[in-house]
Amino acid sequence: MKLLERCLISLALLVTAALAPHASAQQYPAKSIRLILPFPPGGPTDIMGRALVQKLSEQMGQQVIPDNRPGAGGNFGLELAAKSPPDGYTMVLAGAGAIAISPSLYAKLNYRQQDLAPISLVAEIRIIVVVHPSVPAKSMKELIALARKNPGKLNYGSGGIGTGAHLTFELIKSITKTNIVHVPFKGMPQGLVALMSGEIDMLIMAVPVAQAQVQAGKVRALVVLSTERASALPEVPSAREAGVEDYIVRSWYGMLAPAGTPANLIGRLNSELVKALNSADLRKRFQTASVAPLTSTPEQFADFIKTETVRYAKVIKDANIPAQ
Repeated sequence: MKLLERCLISLALLVTAALAPHASAQQYPAKSIRLILPFPPGGPTDIMGRALVQKLSEQMGQQVIPDNRPGAGGNFGLELAAKSPPDGYTMVLAGAGAIAISPSLYAKLNYRQQDLAPISLVAEIRIIVVVHPSVPAKSMKELIALARKNPGKLNYGSGGIGTGAHLTFELIKSITKTNIVHVPFKGMPQGLVALMSGEIDMLIMAVPVAQAQVQAGKVRALVVLSTERASALPEVPSAREAGVEDYIVRSWYGMLAPAGTPANLIGRLNSELVKALNSADLRKRFQTASVAPLTSTPEQFADFIKTETVRYAKVIKDANIPAQ
């Protein structure tokens, strides 16, 4: 082969290689996208995920398919996502518990936080402090005052050691220097039953779960641990209004992909998520479920994860919670 022909062929191959990523991005998505949901059907992750897959499918012209993979507090689903091909066809929707808490709570995980690439924050669910009607406190400040006067006599429930509800109360205890006894249950439904029966004094719960019992008078709501009130329970003050702004805890959820997913595909997924979360119909659907949509850039979400991981690591250390 002549030298000129070899040079021309080499040049053509270089041009083709350079254009390949651009062509790939233009054709994306060329097939369905899997959205891993690390919890069983019916919970907050599943409700948000199924609303998102419908909207994203409409926008992207390909089906986004929900795939429920519960287990290990959400970590099985994150592990599955972390070990999937980084080709833009796998995402995972997860909350603070799995993303930011697990690295400090579990002695061994089968994936690393850096094995996942942040795409965007997705939503925040307001959480609320509720007490049994027999507890005399009518506000969060009164509850803390009561706990200080009666160290070790009040208790609170949670869905288990290391759950968001457990760590949030431990954070409040750390800030207020109070001694309130932790009573873990196998899940929040069992904790709610115990609260309504008077077995325990208080709980921290997601507003959508607590709403019916608050409205029925079976439990009393003291404060929403957010800067704003919850639309589902508009009569309950926010932490800012109640003068306990230090107690604000964001029960957040975000979307991630396998690490190594090309930056242009992460950017495309981010723009599609932001568009979906800003759409009137999805916002209304979220609002009905007492979910507040959130958006961010991938970089903002990555920084947020780092901040939250450090925050929860301190809470776990200060509370002497053993590694699971």
